[in-house]
Amino acid sequence: MPAVHHKLLLEDALQDSPQTRSLLSVFEEDAANLTDYTNQLLQSMQRVYGAQSEMGLATEQLSRQLLAYEKKNFALGKGDEEVVSTLQNFANTVDELNSLHLELANQMADTMVFPLIQFREKELTEISTLKEIYAIATDEHEAAMVKYSRLPKKRENEKLKADLVKEVAYTRRKQHQASLQYYCALNALQYRKRVAMLEPMLGYTQAQVLFFKKGLELVSKKLDNFLSSVSNMTQNIQAQLDVEAEAMRVSQKELLSVDDSVYILDKDTEPVNRTLVQKAGFLNIRNKTGLVTTAWDRLYFFTQGGNLMCQPRGAVAGGMVLDLDNSSVMAIECEDRHYCFQITSPSGKASMILQAESKKEYEEWICTVNNISRQIYLTDNPEAVAIRLNQTAIQAVTPVTSFEKRQEGSPDPDRAKPGGVYSTSTASQKSGAGPEPEDLIAPGTPIQFDIVLPASEFQDQNRVDGKRTNPFGETDDECSHESDDSLLQQVFAVRFLGSMAVRCGDNQEVIYEAMRQVLAARAIHNIFRTTESHLMVTSSKLRLIDPQTQVTRISFQLGEVCQFAAHQENSRLMGLVVEGRAWSGGGGGGDDDEGGEPSFTAFVFESNTEGEKICYTMSLAKDITEAKKDPAALAQLMKNMPLTNDGKFLLLDAESSDTPDGDGLEDLESEA
Repeated sequence: MPAVHHKLLLEDALQDSPQTRSLLSVFEEDAANLTDYTNQLLQSMQRVYGAQSEMGLATEQLSRQLLAYEKKNFALGKGDEEVVSTLQNFANTVDELNSLHLELANQMADTMVFPLIQFREKELTEISTLKEIYAIATDEHEAAMVKYSRLPKKRENEKLKADLVKEVAYTRRKQHQASLQYYCALNALQYRKRVAMLEPMLGYTQAQVLFFKKGLELVSKKLDNFLSSVSNMTQNIQAQLDVEAEAMRVSQKELLSVDDSVYILDKDTEPVNRTLVQKAGFLNIRNKTGLVTTAWDRLYFFTQGGNLMCQPRGAVAGGMVLDLDNSSVMAIECEDRHYCFQITSPSGKASMILQAESKKEYEEWICTVNNISRQIYLTDNPEAVAIRLNQTAIQAVTPVTSFEKRQEGSPDPDRAKPGGVYSTSTASQKSGAGPEPEDLIAPGTPIQFDIVLPASEFQDQNRVDGKRTNPFGETDDECSHESDDSLLQQVFAVRFLGSMAVRCGDNQEVIYEAMRQVLAARAIHNIFRTTESHLMVTSSKLRLIDPQTQVTRISFQLGEVCQFAAHQENSRLMGLVVEGRAWSGGGGGGDDDEGGEPSFTAFVFESNTEGEKICYTMSLAKDITEAKKDPAALAQLMKNMPLTNDGKFLLLDAESSDTPDGDGLEDLESEA
């Protein structure tokens, strides 16, 4: 096995012996390994250069982001001025460091990457080219020697021999020149590869040393005090964070140590606050999804001024759902759900059904909406006004189950009399301005929500002269009496909402105020059950009849009704004011049996039809009563009004009652 030399002998190039060829193969293998290693080393250095270039771009972007903190306008960024100024100083420092990184990247490109690329492209490429030239020259020399060796011995051709000799000499000289150049390049490569391996790393190290020197100068001269102050600031912030974290941990522990009842619905330990003028919380709202199908959505509701607002999850702000001024609210039974209530706009056209999470929330929402509907929030001290009105309402809404107990529950019976507080002189002093609620209804007046007849009254209605009669009919005397003076009979399906004593009977405002207080009292006490009755209007009296037993719950003469009106916005509500203390259930009202000033009682009803129709019928009944006093006037009235086949008055339709010639008159069917 031939010995391996560190260089190829140029003297052996012409002979081209097998030993020389073997040594040449060693050099060629070494050059091939060097080429492969150089390519890998160049990739690594290019990666380092790329990382350094990316470092420069990254620090530049970092500087821009630090400056952008001030422009973000954080909603909770108040008090961050010191942080903003510190970040600006850091941005300037990062810019200076960025210039150093860019300079380092340029130095790496010039002193590390470029020399190695130059070595690969110049030295290794030259070796590869010379190897190809040497191989071609060797092949040509071998071919020429083969031709020369085939010259015939017997028939020599001097001219052919001379040409082949020249060709052999030319190819041998060419091979010799190629081998000398190839051997010289391979010998020189052994030295150049050492330089090529060391020079890039020398440039890389010098560039890093220069970078760190400049960075050290920057830090030592400019950043010592700045970094010290920033370090102190971060330590102070961390200390504040530790204190806050400890406080939050203690607070969290206290909040979690409460009783489990706070997580259980309908286990509220705090009483219901009925004086709220603001309320917020989650409610379920019923939405129609089809003609007969509905869906419930859980949304966040809150009050703002006189408006009910709703804010869905994920929304930035809430939107107005309903104007609560002069609106009405009442508890209702809805499907198979608890704690439902309905809010209706003043016009009655818009309404919504909501469901609260617990009984406490349910009652507080109803009270809050009721307080807002009275526009308490517009006063100087809404809380105080709400407390005062709530105390008055609690006194006023004490339920009474019998008419005989009306005056017993009144805190001041004399104030319920028109002469007690309200007088003509008082009214004259307030001329030009609307009457106050206290002038119409005494504060603390009890409200009766139902009409319950004692057993004696029920028996009296079904007995005549000690004999039992049919409870579903009337006596012969009653029938003959009604046939004599009942030129008008009309029945309406109504629901009794409540009644209460009032101070006057000559002002329709007292009916509207009674409606408001009755509805407010029902809302406060969550009374939403009502019993349907039949209100019969005749030409002589009004009767409230139980539709199942035909028992008269209450009746009074038409002359005792001094005022009646329908609600201005909710057309289904109507009320009337009755004068006189003595009134009975079934026996009919009469003249005032007791001396002194008369008393007034307001009754509030909800009808299935429009309240204006009931008021129109009562007005017609009063006209008939007045006309009975003058036969000529009664004849003229009967002449102008259409009659039924049995001689009773036909009622005009509410929309066509103004027609002077009787066109468009319709027979109003009974609502019963």
